[in-house]
Amino acid sequence: MRVLVLYAHPVETSFNAAIHAKVVETLLKAGHEVDDCDLYAEGFDPVLTREERLAYHTVPDNRAPVQGYVDRVLAADAIVICSPVWNFGFPAILKGFFDRVFLPGVSFKIVDKGWRPALQHVSKIAAVMTYGGTRFRAFLVGDPPRKVVTRSIRAVIKPTGRCLYLAHYNMNATTPESRAAFLAKVEQEMLAF
Repeated sequence: MRVLVLYAHPVETSFNAAIHAKVVETLLKAGHEVDDCDLYAEGFDPVLTREERLAYHTVPDNRAPVQGYVDRVLAADAIVICSPVWNFGFPAILKGFFDRVFLPGVSFKIVDKGWRPALQHVSKIAAVMTYGGTRFRAFLVGDPPRKVVTRSIRAVIKPTGRCLYLAHYNMNATTPESRAAFLAKVEQEMLAF
C-alpha cells in the first residue's frame, strides 16, 4: 500500500519528530511504500492566495499552484497525519495544506445538489496527534482536530475505509514512561495498518 504521511512540526528534536520517525519506520517495516511529506522541511506555503480562492471552483485549473501535492494525494492508498494540536487546532501549515490541496475535483466533487467524495481510492486514514492539555479539556472545547479527521476527512475517502485516531494528551505533564507507552501503541497500530 502507498501511504502518504503528512507531518507538521518545525522542531526536529520534538516528541512529534519521534512519533513521525516511528510512523515512517514502522510503515516501511510492515511493507508499505511511504511518501513522507514533511511540510516544514519542504517549505510548504499554507497561504491560500486571492487568485487561488478566485479559481477555487475551476476544475482542474484550481490544482495548478499545488499540482505536485495534489499528485501525491491522488497517488496515495492511505494517509497518516502526524501533528501536534495547538490551540485546539491544526498547526497553520497543516490547515493550509487542507485548504490548498483538498480542492474541488481532488477530495470532493461539486454536484447539482451538493457534493460527493472524490478520494475513493484512499482506503485508510490515521492521525497521530499530541495535545498539550488533557482529553477532558479537548472534550470541553469539542476537540476540533478529532472531528476534522474522523468526520470531514473520513467523509471524502472510500465509504468502507478505516479511520484511526491516536492521541497523546497532556503533553505539558508528560513523562518518559507515557511517551514510551504511546510510541509502542503507535508502532503496534502502524504494523497493523
